[in-house]
Amino acid sequence: MYTISDIRRITGGAWLQCASPRAEIQSLLLDSRQAGTVGRTLFFAMPGTRHDGHRYITDLYERGVRNYIVTTSVPQADLPDANVIVVPDAMVALHTLAIYHRERFDIPVIGITGSNGKTIVKEWLSQLLHRDYVICRSPKSYNSQTGVPLSVWQLEATHTLGIFEAGISKVGEMELLAPIIAPTIGILTNLGAAHSEGFPDDRTKLDEKLRLYEHARLIVYPRDAAWLHEAVATRYGDRHLAGWSRTYHKGYLHVQSESIDAAQGITRFGVVWQGTAHRFTIPYTDLASLENALCCYTILCLLGTAPSVIAERMLQLEPVEMRLELKPAANNCIVINDSYNSDLTSLQLALDFMEQRSGPRRRTLILSDILQTGRDPRGLYAQVAAMLSERSITRFIGIGQAVQRVAHSMPDGISTIFYRDTEQFLDLYKPDDFQNESILLKGARAFGFERIARLLERKRHKTVLEVDLNALRHNLNYYSRYLLSSTRTMAMVKADAYGSGAVEVSRLLEHHKVDYLCVAYADEGVELRQAGIRLPIMVLNPEEASFELLLRYRLEPELYTVRLLEQYGQASQEHIGPVIIHLKVETGMHRLGFEESDLPDVVAALIRYPHLQVATMFSHLAASGTAAHDAFTHEQVDRFEAYYERFAMALGVYPLRHILNSDGIVRHPEHQMDMVRLGIGLYGISSDADVQQQLQVVHTLKGSVSQVKSVAPGGTVGYERSGVAARDMRIATISLGYADGLPLSASNGKHSVLVRGALAPIFGRVCMDMCMLDVTDIPDVQEGDTVTIYGEVPRLTTLARAAGTIPYELLTNISDRVKRVYFVE
Repeated sequence: MYTISDIRRITGGAWLQCASPRAEIQSLLLDSRQAGTVGRTLFFAMPGTRHDGHRYITDLYERGVRNYIVTTSVPQADLPDANVIVVPDAMVALHTLAIYHRERFDIPVIGITGSNGKTIVKEWLSQLLHRDYVICRSPKSYNSQTGVPLSVWQLEATHTLGIFEAGISKVGEMELLAPIIAPTIGILTNLGAAHSEGFPDDRTKLDEKLRLYEHARLIVYPRDAAWLHEAVATRYGDRHLAGWSRTYHKGYLHVQSESIDAAQGITRFGVVWQGTAHRFTIPYTDLASLENALCCYTILCLLGTAPSVIAERMLQLEPVEMRLELKPAANNCIVINDSYNSDLTSLQLALDFMEQRSGPRRRTLILSDILQTGRDPRGLYAQVAAMLSERSITRFIGIGQAVQRVAHSMPDGISTIFYRDTEQFLDLYKPDDFQNESILLKGARAFGFERIARLLERKRHKTVLEVDLNALRHNLNYYSRYLLSSTRTMAMVKADAYGSGAVEVSRLLEHHKVDYLCVAYADEGVELRQAGIRLPIMVLNPEEASFELLLRYRLEPELYTVRLLEQYGQASQEHIGPVIIHLKVETGMHRLGFEESDLPDVVAALIRYPHLQVATMFSHLAASGTAAHDAFTHEQVDRFEAYYERFAMALGVYPLRHILNSDGIVRHPEHQMDMVRLGIGLYGISSDADVQQQLQVVHTLKGSVSQVKSVAPGGTVGYERSGVAARDMRIATISLGYADGLPLSASNGKHSVLVRGALAPIFGRVCMDMCMLDVTDIPDVQEGDTVTIYGEVPRLTTLARAAGTIPYELLTNISDRVKRVYFVE
């Protein structure tokens, strides 16, 4: 345990103020949005291009944080009993502290890097070695400049092995991470295309990654890539190089044979290690899993694990699911399912996520025994109880024997109940047990919490729209790169966030400090307010009948005619306090907006109704994504600026201005003004091919195979007999049709979907609730197989082109009966 004085000495910082020099520090906090992390916490105020951690110190102080590292002066009067250390660079201070902490431990440490497979190899090694070592490992995929030091900070005296991953995206980053991990064994999983944009070529990227192993005694890597081996051997020729190979014997795990049994879902290996032949099997058949397994096998050989033990454990390798999923549940509940791993760090992250997503719901944690920690159970569950005391947990449900120890330390006010195992919970469950709750499932895989998740789900229709919140966050950050730090962002969440689910998307956007939300109608804004969303919300289509809702729920209407402005001014006169409005100006879209000739009447109305406060004035570009219309786009901007200046001079106020949409942010950043409106780009769609490559896929629409039939030549399939078999065919019927969001115009082979890794064309007409696929050339398709309508492959844009429409229409046509499942890493 460190004191704040220790940390000042280690980081070389100076006191800005020192209230309690002996204050103990247990956890490090970099993100002020993580709820509940107080107590013995040290906050690093990191300056950023869009958000500066110094802005949130006062808020953190009110939540109980008393220790800070800053890079600039802070208002000491607002922090009377805080410890504040000032350093030249907060990131350097974080790294320095992590390096110091790492040097205190003389244990084997495995450092993993590569383009792909880092997290899988780390988690599999943990599965394979947890019986032999007390392991400290990176939580989830914490491998960045901030994630690595936070991972290493977890090291404690009880640990006997560390496994940490490191990821880099540009030259110079690994040099900073290498001394933090200081691996004694290095693993290079592979070298692929991921994160290549930050390096001039693959050789440079490889050389940068290899910097991780400066002090490693062993380096494990795939030997058969000649250029990769040459780079490793050139840099570390005097080091013990190891790994796996299909051609080389000496010093390597030699793969003599591998046999894939697709029917059983297994792969059998024959290998030679140090002159002795061995055999083992893994329950996977894909190429990436084969390579990851060979890497893990090599590590266990190097650590001296008996071949028979390795073979037994390899057969038991479990899937690694790093995504935390959120699903709607019965009785206005939501289920947050993170039952794929169980340790204190991932529990803390999951609790933070629940705090951010629960809104006004009560919070329930269902926790199993925490396995494979090597820690004293009394101390372990006392720490769990302390973690819960810092959060607004309403109810705690423990499943297992060891977890019952948490009762000894559980704070008052939390309802507690225990079950001996998952079966007892399922047997005693009643549908009304959970009402208006956010339910976090956090359990070791052996407890089978997926059965609880299925029990609690509201919709069991097999058609699912997966919404990747990590991808949505990535897309938000991508567009933010084009903006000045002073430019605000309004995010479009109309039409249920383009079919994504407005409440969950809005919670994410609020968490990431978006400035405004925008909906089409008042009832959409009311839903967000009732879900606890506090951000300002602009309403694009206010109607006279909705005026009372606008005022009651603090919704801000877009006004675009003098008549509407007058009506709202009159209707809101009795409202206490200012009434926020937004003015839409017509500049060439010819849809909605004040004309130039309306300006005198607009000014007169605002003078007549002084309680109306204009927050923003804006217009809408007609063709910002098309180069051929750039001259017209600039004309629109000029018209808007002229109107704005006349308005401001006449009324003496200067509201915020905004005109750019998603395409405009990238193509015309010089016109970003005071705010931008981010719409379809946030959801991963752009008309610009170069931009599209930088965006991540947010939506994946999936169904499942209901039945497979054989159809003889001349047989017909579907309505109007539109699908005619020209040969012996196998036809798969899937549980998804035009009532779910697959358009009728995709019929008769115009679109192909993904099943068992291959594309299958739609055969015949799409029906209301199902459609048929030609799977004649795809072996082994069977009932229950998952089918991807769009996602990574095929893309949403591919279906839109095939159906003769646009992605907007497809997303907003996904029906309510389709279950939305949200994922976050």
